[in-house]
Amino acid sequence: MPKTLNLNLSPKQAASTEGWLSIAVRTLGIRREQVALARVVKRSVDARHQTPRVLLTVEIFVDSDTLPEEVHFDYPDVNGHTPVIIVGGGPAGLFAALRLIELGLRPIILERGKDVVERRRDIAQIHRGVGVDGESNYAFGEGGAGTFSDGKLFTRSKKRGDYNRALQTLVFHGATPEILYEAHPHIGTDRLPRIIEQVRATILASGGEVHFGAKVTDIEVRDGRATGVWVGDTLVEGAAVVLSTGHSADDIYEMLHAKGVLLEAKPWAMGVRVEHPQALIDRIQYHSDEMREWLPAAAYTLTAQVGGRGVYSFCMCPGGVIVPAMTDYRECVVNGMSASARSSRWANAGIVTEVRPEDFPHLHEEWGVLAGLKYRQELERHAAEIVGGGGTAPAQRLRDFVERKLSFDLPRTSYLPRTEVHKGEEWLPTFMAESLRGGFKQWGSRMRGFVTNEAQIIGLESRTSTPVRIPRDKESLQHPQVAGLYPTGEGAGYAGGIISAALDGTRVAEKIAESVK
Repeated sequence: MPKTLNLNLSPKQAASTEGWLSIAVRTLGIRREQVALARVVKRSVDARHQTPRVLLTVEIFVDSDTLPEEVHFDYPDVNGHTPVIIVGGGPAGLFAALRLIELGLRPIILERGKDVVERRRDIAQIHRGVGVDGESNYAFGEGGAGTFSDGKLFTRSKKRGDYNRALQTLVFHGATPEILYEAHPHIGTDRLPRIIEQVRATILASGGEVHFGAKVTDIEVRDGRATGVWVGDTLVEGAAVVLSTGHSADDIYEMLHAKGVLLEAKPWAMGVRVEHPQALIDRIQYHSDEMREWLPAAAYTLTAQVGGRGVYSFCMCPGGVIVPAMTDYRECVVNGMSASARSSRWANAGIVTEVRPEDFPHLHEEWGVLAGLKYRQELERHAAEIVGGGGTAPAQRLRDFVERKLSFDLPRTSYLPRTEVHKGEEWLPTFMAESLRGGFKQWGSRMRGFVTNEAQIIGLESRTSTPVRIPRDKESLQHPQVAGLYPTGEGAGYAGGIISAALDGTRVAEKIAESVK
């Protein structure tokens, strides 16, 4: 049996395999040449004290130990097998497809957007201020919203076994093994597209189908059961329909609502992106300018209660950039992302607060369950109107926002196309501005230097999740009104990131296999 050790190391000791391995063999009282395999199984940084420490859990195999077998994935040929329709090619849809193949079913993925190569070109057009392709952007296209918005793999899911298998699936398709042991694993926007391409190659090689530019406009329901979907005038039929459309497919909610398919309003959060110089966050978190030689770009997680509302950081991107994530040029939507090296000079995070039904009473009578969706759209379009659209985002220096002062200029930013000075109150509703301001005040008292005019807020961070849930039965995971319809992932209201969506897609695939077989 391998020996497992928990090591509390200096950043320098943990920075190289030889550094920590020499300490491990001394601790075990063995010779270096006896080690057949040494591997890290968990790594995290503890920056709570004046001098940061790196916590490593390692396994040491000696010559007499049986070495672990490599994780193997078997994707059989499913040509001619029972088809299952998957609407949306994000993590929920892709992992559902992989699991369906393992279980002997043939997935047919219908993705409204383009493949990752073509999608990259459309995103470049957004950055240049040329325009937004409504079907190919940061939200829509192969791999979903996560492909070009960071690739963080953290999840609070308690299904740890499934979590590890999901990470192993990504490694099998080209991710680096470090994601298997980092406390907050991250792939990066520069690497994730290639991994997504490899997942597609696996699906196609096994007899599955992937169709781009295939926007689903309706669901075919016969005798209370989903039997297929319409792509324009074309009906695509299958034994079940997986609805994994992501958090920005507003037209899908509207189509379902018009058909009388049961939907539910759900809570969500909105706010801003806050951007600091990364060097400043490093000094705050690591208490030193020297730690970056051995440690990654520093991150933070913040929470507060302001007037009974939760305020918190979301999708923190150390060494990252802020990107224009709208799906229509009449909207103002921002998001954050980091490349694998996290080497940008800036750090950013979404700072958001709860949005409640009482915040938009003017919309309930007309829109009912879709009122929250319409409110989000209303705020996104209002922010865009203030700056004249075209991808420009309103912004304000952080301390000025907290102290209710007007900013006369802005610091340099990672955001493209451009920012424009506006007081937060111009583009944020009062409850949101006050909640965010209160949160910043609390954090500024705990993190000296955080509330500074070197930092700025940029808006609008509005796509943290969807205001609508597509309900499903807890046991079968099917919609309670429409048999064979499986709402899945972020867009259905059952996930909040790449891995949680992947796990949800996997669960749904297993339920489909039970039902079909």
